[in-house]
Amino acid sequence: MPKHALRAQMLAKRRSLSVDEQSIAGGLIQKRFLASSEYANACSVALYVATHAEIPVAGIIAEALLSGRAVILPTVTSNGLVFREILSQADLCQGRFRIPEPRVICKSWSPADIDVFVIPGVAFDHYGRRLGYGMGYYDKALKMLEGMGRLVGFCYDFQLVDSIDHEPHDVLMDRVITEQRVLTPVLIK
Repeated sequence: MPKHALRAQMLAKRRSLSVDEQSIAGGLIQKRFLASSEYANACSVALYVATHAEIPVAGIIAEALLSGRAVILPTVTSNGLVFREILSQADLCQGRFRIPEPRVICKSWSPADIDVFVIPGVAFDHYGRRLGYGMGYYDKALKMLEGMGRLVGFCYDFQLVDSIDHEPHDVLMDRVITEQRVLTPVLIK
């Protein structure tokens, strides 16, 4: 299926989820991540602020802040993503796409210095391919970390498909977590 058609189908299905369905699935996904070795071994974790029925991550943000981990969120700039650390929700302001993001005064982090990234997506496949919104922000920012065991995709189980058209610049996930399973993608040779 072409990317644009798959994106439209998945976004429509995701929008159709009730608040309860989002909350229940999101809670299970967050629990799976918090129990993972990726999280246990991380001193710093990059997350996102969920919008448009994405998997919620507020529980992870709260737990990570309580446990003393560095919590880092993306900021969209004209040059791509910049990752900045927050110390509390008060460090957020409305960003470029009306998505809360860290204030400019927050400490910037190089992606190479962040232990684990939790990345939302519109769809993922069994090879770790990710379909986003089509802007390529995460692909550009994280391509150099591909295959290092630091990229974790979050999605509802219905967003996990057999195959997504892949281009060389698309970054592959090391793990994909849904409310029903934790998938370690099949490596593409």
